[in-house]
Amino acid sequence: MRNNLRIHTLAGAALALFLVAPAQALSINKSISIDANAQAEGATTVNGSISVGNGATVTGALETVNGTIRIDEDAVIRDAETVNGSVKVGSGVMAEDISSVNGAIRIGENVTISGEVSVVNGKIGVDSGSTISEHVSNVNGEIQISGAEIGGDLSTVNGDVWLDAGAVLRGNLTIEKPDGINRGKSNSRKPKIIIGPGSKVGGEIVAEREVELYISDTAEIGGVSGVMSLDQAIRFSGKRP
Repeated sequence: MRNNLRIHTLAGAALALFLVAPAQALSINKSISIDANAQAEGATTVNGSISVGNGATVTGALETVNGTIRIDEDAVIRDAETVNGSVKVGSGVMAEDISSVNGAIRIGENVTISGEVSVVNGKIGVDSGSTISEHVSNVNGEIQISGAEIGGDLSTVNGDVWLDAGAVLRGNLTIEKPDGINRGKSNSRKPKIIIGPGSKVGGEIVAEREVELYISDTAEIGGVSGVMSLDQAIRFSGKRP
């Protein structure tokens, strides 16, 4: 799926969410807090943040329009979705999908995501020991995967990407050609793609647009395709170029 389609999907889902009140904690202009080690069916707010305490279990979705979502250590949740806000996931958390439209997503150490992580305008950071079973994607913003594993594909349009500390990407790394609302940014700058020491890309690096591609001497990749070839990549030694 193209990233610009995700914009409409996420925004449309957020609008539909508040047309029908869910059978869970619901607020319009207040923040919602789920206590440590508590059990909850989910939480929904429009103009407020959502926080989940250490070790809590949430069986339903966590959803807000204008607010941040924070999930503390060792919590178990289903989905976390915000439109205008960041999502911060503490170490040891288990979740299905994590998404935002406008906001950063930060995933701590040893987190297990059984679905995907996606944002339209915002950074994505994933720390050591974490696993994401499906895809990771954004349109605008840096993506840094440090010692973590992604089971699906990774894609961006205008963002820099850095695979660091032995990160593993099982699928393709795709830098998409801007189209639609992103077309005006196509000539602004070349995204910087860094495949760091010990990192692996099981699929290909698919460059649909020109990028600055740096590959460590100790990294492994399945190939480079699109508008550039492997011969055009810059090899480097050390921690980073």
